[in-house]
This record gives sequence, structure tokens and C-alpha cells, in this order.
Amino acid sequence: MSVPPEGGGGGVLEKAIPENEKRANRSGGNPTSDGSSSVTSINVEEDAGVQQDDGNNNSADEPEPLPFSKGRCIALVATVAGASFLNTLSGQAVIIILPTIGRDLDIPEARLQWIVSAYNLAFGCFLLLWGRVADIYGKRKIFIWGSAWVVVTTAINPFLPNEIAFDLFRGLQGLGAAANVPTAIGILGTTFPPGKAKNYAFSCYAAGAPLGAVFGNLIAGFIAQYTTWKWVFGVIALMAAAITVAAIAIIPPPKHTLQEEGVTVKASIDWIGAVLITVGLFALLFALTSGNVVGWSTPWVPVLIVVSVALVVLFVLWQRHLENTGKRTPIMKVSVFHSRRFSAAMLIMALFFSSFSGWLVYATYLYQDYQGLSALQTTLRFIPTGVSGVITALVVSQLLSRIPTWIMLAVGNLCVSITSLLFAVPIPPDTSYWAFGFPAMVISVFGADTAWPCLILFTSHSLPQEDQGVGGALVNAMGQVGRAIGLAVATAIQTGVMARERGVAVQDAGPVLEWDQASLLGIRAASWWHFGLGVASLTVVLVAFRGSGIIGKVGNKSR
Repeated sequence: MSVPPEGGGGGVLEKAIPENEKRANRSGGNPTSDGSSSVTSINVEEDAGVQQDDGNNNSADEPEPLPFSKGRCIALVATVAGASFLNTLSGQAVIIILPTIGRDLDIPEARLQWIVSAYNLAFGCFLLLWGRVADIYGKRKIFIWGSAWVVVTTAINPFLPNEIAFDLFRGLQGLGAAANVPTAIGILGTTFPPGKAKNYAFSCYAAGAPLGAVFGNLIAGFIAQYTTWKWVFGVIALMAAAITVAAIAIIPPPKHTLQEEGVTVKASIDWIGAVLITVGLFALLFALTSGNVVGWSTPWVPVLIVVSVALVVLFVLWQRHLENTGKRTPIMKVSVFHSRRFSAAMLIMALFFSSFSGWLVYATYLYQDYQGLSALQTTLRFIPTGVSGVITALVVSQLLSRIPTWIMLAVGNLCVSITSLLFAVPIPPDTSYWAFGFPAMVISVFGADTAWPCLILFTSHSLPQEDQGVGGALVNAMGQVGRAIGLAVATAIQTGVMARERGVAVQDAGPVLEWDQASLLGIRAASWWHFGLGVASLTVVLVAFRGSGIIGKVGNKSR
């Protein structure tokens, strides 16, 4: 998901920016959709990235000038939010149709999860690389090419006749999403100046993910019910094509890039760092994904985890070396983590997303696998998340400039924790959906769409304009790593409980069965784990962010 100034005026990360980049910062200029060259420094609260409200600063209440016409701004936000929407939709829709794909392609149940994991692996591993590429060569260009790549690979996917090719193209889809999702956050961060318009933009972007989840369920449920599963990929490809065309028409070309600023050496891609972080994240996510399938005692699993951690540590040391010497622009400035609150925000992102995403997965297990509902019936139970997501986005866009950030984050994390608690406590499984399922759906998205825009807006305000793409990549990467670790632990807990209840070894625990007591207890145990993650995230909020200002109310006051 930076080092604040230690005295006097000036922008964030002043000490961490090489001299040629400082000159670009001092040149001023209006933000552009690409943000690679027109840089605006933002004065923020030290070590927080938010503006303290002293009661005398009314500048945040004054309307900010829009970079384009109102209609074009709305269209731009809808276009880039479409990347977040489609990314979540693609993952959730495929989860619904996994059994059908497995039957048609003759894929064993033990390997079905790789259809989902291949996408997530590619997406999580290439985020930071694509974020830096976008910052250097142009966010608009990378967003368009990433979206177009999703169109092509998704359209081909349903026509592939075997498991290996199918999984490979799912991974290629994730590669395209890794290019356009973080770039979308960078485009918003560099297009809109701090103020109400930016609050609206980030709130709408944040609503894209939960809306994608509910529409993924709806689309896959209806298609699986009335036609072939292949049309799920067809619909996703058509949506990606619409986003690509809209991006070409609406996102304005950048005035110039860092390459045209005469800083080619400084702004060149750090390929050593790119290899270290990409391979390191791939090894980590692959090991975490595979552990519950092949068994954690399999020798290569812990070895791979150790290797992945070593590669990530080498990446951090190498990035610090590049930043200190100024020989080349690092993929990620390590100095951003000198800020206590920035580091806390990244930890919150990992814990929060792990809790929320894990609950979504296990809610699907409860309804579709344990209760034996059809894909369409399961889909209908998720509809409230979409409705509450739209309403929450509209409300939160107003509250970002009025409510202290720590309160917003605390409320969001508390809601997500309560959601998991409702599925963890021993409520009789035949209890009406309206008694606990419906409230959980509403509360979960209210929490997600309250906390998520605060986190991405905080990240945007904490980083200089030339690092907005990497900022978007960082928050998404933290979410992916948190999700992978959280689901790995949740699956291990679920499997252990099911094995204990069935009186067998862990490797013989078996799948979730309809109305099976052991299966229910396993799902509840995993829900307790997700509740604990939510409480841990809430604790970090209360410790690190308590007393922070209002993230959506950034005035012109200098320190």
C-alpha cells in the first residue's frame, strides 16, 4: 500500500527523492492523468500523511478545480474503477463455476484450485514491477495495454482443451490485471488534487472490488444455470474490451514522461530488483498455496518459504542501496517505511484484506458446499453486498473530509471482525439467512468500503506523484500476501478440525460435505481465525492511528 518532512515546508519524502526528481518537484505544474512529470508536493501531518484539523483551516472546504469537465472526470473514475471491479469479478466468477470446469476438462478436484491460484500468483507477483514500469513509461499506456492483454487472454481461455493450457492462460490474465489495477490507483492519485473530488474518486474505486465480487457471483450463477460456463469468460472479455476502449478515449495522454525529462539513467527499470521481488513473491505465494494441497510436511514447501523470505530480504537491501547511492531509481523506496503510520497502514492492509477476503471464501463454502445450494442460490445471498457497497461508497466519500481517519479505519475493521464472528459462533446452521447471513453481508461491505478508501487515500497522500503507481502496487501486493497467508492458515485450521472430528489423519480429512457436523465445525474454526485477524488489524489502527487527522481534508497549511 514515506518519510514525512522533519521540519519546515516541503513535500513528503523530500530526503528520499534523488536530486533530479527534486528539481521536477520544484517545477510545479498541474497534475496529469499520468503523473510521471507534473508533480505537486503535498504537505501532510508528520509521520501520518493526514491533515490535522485545528479549526481554522477552511481551505479543504473550498471546491477544488477539476482537471477536466465534470462528465469526463466521472467517466475517467468509472473507467479506472472498472479495473478493480473486473479483477474481483474474474476471481469470484471462476470460483462459482470451478466444479463445472473440472468436469468438462477432466481436472481432479485436488488440482481445481490452481485455476484460481494461477491468476492470483501472477497478479500478486508482478504488481510492484508493473507499478514502477507505469510510473516511468506512462500510466495511461500500461493501463491500456494491461486491459487489452486481459481481453485477449480471457477470450482464448475457454477454448483451451487441457488443464495445463487453461491454468497457463489464467496466469496470463493475472499478469494483465497486475498491470492495470495498481496503475488505476496511480492515475487517480495524479489526476485529482487533494479535496472532495479526490475523495469521491477513491471511494468509487474502493467500491469496485465488492461490486465485482457480487456481480461475479451473479454473472457466473445465471450463466452456469442457463448456459455453458464458457460464456463467463466471454462476458469478462467483453467487459475488459469496454474498459480498454474507454481508457483510450477518456484517459488523456501524458504531456511527457520521466524518460523525456532527461533522466533516463535515473528512471530506468531496476531489473535486478524486479527479478528478486517477482521470484520471491512467486515462491512465497506458490508455497503458501501448495502447502494445504501437498501437505506442509512435504520437504520442498518449507524450503521454498525460506528461499522466498531470503529473496525478499535481498530485494529490500538492494533497494536501500540504490536509494542511498542514487545510481538508479529503485522499484520501491525503502525509506517510505521509516514512517510509523505508513508501515502500520501496510500491515493493516494485509490483516484487513486477509480477514475480509477469507470471510468471503468461507461464506461461499458454507452456502454452496455445506448447505448444498446451487450456484444461483448462493449468488442471491451475496446480492446485499453489492447494494450496501454502492450506498457505502456514496456515504464514505462525504465522511472522508469530516471524520478523523482513525475512526473510519476502526469502524471498518470492527465491522469486518463482527462479520466473521457471526459465522464463527454456534448459531444453528438451519437458522434463517435473514437472521445472521443478511446482516453479515451488509456489515462486511460497509466495513470494507469504509476502511479501503482510507488506506488507498492515505497511501496516495503519503507518496510523491512519481511513485503513485508503485503505491497502488504496494497496497495491492500487501493485500495479496495477507490473503495468501490468511487462507493458508485458515485452510490448515479447517482441515485439522475436520480431521479431529472424523478421527482420521489430517491428510485424510476429506472435503466439506453437505450438512456434515465436522465440516461445519471446520468452517467455524476458520471463521474464528478471520475474526482474530480483524481484531489484530483493529488493534494496529488504535495503536498507530489514534489521534490522526482527517485524510480527506488536506489544506494548504505548511508545516
